[in-house]
Amino acid sequence: MVRRIRADEWERVRDLRLESLADSDAAVAFLETLESSRELDPDFWRERASNGAKSEVVAQLVAEDDGVWVGSVAVLVRRRGDTDHHGVVSTEDRADVVGVYVRPTHRGKGVLDALLAHAANWTRAAGFDTLTLDVHRDNPHARSAYARCGFVETGRTFTGVIGPEIECALDLGGEGGASH
Repeated sequence: MVRRIRADEWERVRDLRLESLADSDAAVAFLETLESSRELDPDFWRERASNGAKSEVVAQLVAEDDGVWVGSVAVLVRRRGDTDHHGVVSTEDRADVVGVYVRPTHRGKGVLDALLAHAANWTRAAGFDTLTLDVHRDNPHARSAYARCGFVETGRTFTGVIGPEIECALDLGGEGGASH
């Protein structure tokens, strides 16, 4: 089951984030480090959970298996002129998938597909016809998984804090991809 987090689940948000940052692919997947995130105080995590649960510009979704969180994604809405998660001023309104994580025990079992489908539905309901994400050039597993879910490389590349990134987009106007 995939659902939006609740504001009072900040400890679960923190714990899953720290787990994701300890993953072997974290260095080519996340902009934060395990060390820096461990130092964040509970108020940071409370605010993150509250925003992920209630905001119109952030939605954090979790996949559950018998009540255990096994994956998560977030969608960030950026308006023209906002600074994005890479520190770049957005030239257009856009919705970006960030913080994608699926526990190794649940990879290859449709969890990512379900998370991205819910992210696409939330994004469409927010008025967007495209959902974008950035993936590190040297993260072939993630690139392959996103392509399988309907994301297409846009041709835009850039060097971010963790190295060479590739922008991918999912067209939310048609059938197929993560929107099914």
